[in-house]
Amino acid sequence: MAILLSADSRVLVQGITGQAGSFHAEQCLEYGTRIVAGVVPGKAGQRFRDRVPIFDSALDAVGETGADVSLIFVPAPYAADAILEAADAGIRLIIAITEGIPVHDMLRVKAELARTRARLIGPNTPGVITPGQAKAGIMPGPIHRPGSVGIVSRSGTLTYEAVWQVTCEGLGQSTCFGLGGDPIVGTSFVDALDLFSDDPGTEAVLLIGEIGGTAEEEAAARIAAGFPKPVIAYVAGLGAPPGRRMGHAGAIISGGAGRAEDKISCLESAGVRVERSPTGIGRAVREALSASRPG
Repeated sequence: MAILLSADSRVLVQGITGQAGSFHAEQCLEYGTRIVAGVVPGKAGQRFRDRVPIFDSALDAVGETGADVSLIFVPAPYAADAILEAADAGIRLIIAITEGIPVHDMLRVKAELARTRARLIGPNTPGVITPGQAKAGIMPGPIHRPGSVGIVSRSGTLTYEAVWQVTCEGLGQSTCFGLGGDPIVGTSFVDALDLFSDDPGTEAVLLIGEIGGTAEEEAAARIAAGFPKPVIAYVAGLGAPPGRRMGHAGAIISGGAGRAEDKISCLESAGVRVERSPTGIGRAVREALSASRPG
């Protein structure tokens, strides 16, 4: 099975004619994703690659096509409004690839989304993929294969490395997605764990964390309270000095908080198998999954 995204998902792409939007929309189409609409103000009536109709607004697109997922490639100054436009149109899953949305804009988005039924993935996320069914994002499709390991990550590049190692172990993935690397994101590790907990197609969860914030500590508390499946984790940034940003805005040790060592300690105390080397992630998943299976 799948969480978030499936072969039946009907995706619209906001910003489909931009350089990034057009390239990745084409890749998603080639993967088999049902992209049913694009949204670019002022370009209604045109078509993307002669097959995807373009609308002036998300509301028009949803009304004409029944889209239920939005993939956003709108530039950062306008991305917050694009997220809220999708939510107002009734979109249930919003995936914001855009990086660097102003923090004050995201504070407004978080408050307004709380009054809707929409779930936001990102911003600054590589997206969501359910291998063999659909992908909505920028991740390379060929490294994925259908399987039973759910993967959720704060790091885009490390997601791809983890996916490839799991694939090479012959296990495959149920659903993979990135939480996003900006300071304020819409979905947390705890949210992801709840989704994977309820998915019968997920046997184990791989959590890829990094320095900064408290997302991993919150995940550890959720797991300690009772999580029915094995969880494996890797936390990047063991050697990162305080105050040095690692990769993106969300990965920074500030005020003595957010250190990798503290996150690892919390996760291990919750019963999570934490792999300390990025080269051993796939092996750790295989061993944890084998240990959890009867016989």
